[in-house]
Amino acid sequence: MRKLINKYFFITLGAIIVGLTIEGFLVPNKIIDGGILGISIMTAYVCETILKLPISLGVFTFALNFPFLILAFKRMGGRFIFAALYAVSIMSVTIYAAEHIDGFSKFTNAPILAALFGGIFLGAGVGLVLKNFACLDGTEVLAIMLTKKTGYSIGEIIMFINIFIFIIAGFVYSPDHAMYSILAYYFAYKTMDAVIEGLNESRAVWVISNSYRDIGDRIIKEFDTSVTYIPAFGGYSNKEKMILYCITSRIEIGKLKELIKEMDPAAFISVENVHEVEGVRIKKKKHI
Repeated sequence: MRKLINKYFFITLGAIIVGLTIEGFLVPNKIIDGGILGISIMTAYVCETILKLPISLGVFTFALNFPFLILAFKRMGGRFIFAALYAVSIMSVTIYAAEHIDGFSKFTNAPILAALFGGIFLGAGVGLVLKNFACLDGTEVLAIMLTKKTGYSIGEIIMFINIFIFIIAGFVYSPDHAMYSILAYYFAYKTMDAVIEGLNESRAVWVISNSYRDIGDRIIKEFDTSVTYIPAFGGYSNKEKMILYCITSRIEIGKLKELIKEMDPAAFISVENVHEVEGVRIKKKKHI
């Protein structure tokens, strides 16, 4: 129950942040996001300015996302779809409320600032939602459905859709606003990654050395973290080897490499990014 409450708390928080960001930064400065959200912003703008039908953007964000989420019910599962519908609903209600709250206005008149801070807040909100196994945009769902039929990856399909959307934005608004939108999308993408993966991502270290036991003992002692020894066979040397494997923080990776080189200058070291670590003993840092 505690996990469920935490999950929906952060989904709610993320959806509210996105809704307020759209109304406070993006829409007033004619900047859009990618995906269904970008289409919704442009559709609401066209309806209000050209067709003279002032329909709330919140209505479009829910109405355009709803079909894609329902179509993905079998593939994604009921829990995911329910969480996604909940997130989209909260975002849509937030947008609708912001439109009708007296005194709520845009946070800045400068498009470059709107693109920068709008992208950051948008990425933070979307990241919170995605990190808790929900989504705010049907584009990802559509990409998952199309990837098997087209042979393209999910990322390639999303990129193609967004390029098409930003081109349309150039005609609906102006080329300048389309470029501001791309800039906002870039900042949102980077911030979303930081939220999902964490700012203090770990490093996986692979070491091949004849002094693996001595190196492992010092790592355990000085870094207060566990190591694993993996039997291997050298393809070039045709000899049995032992691979040392351990996880450390990004902050201490330099110190760890110095220790290894000190004990064996000829040691082979491979370092990889690890975005999430569970089930292993990681030292809690007291000094950073």
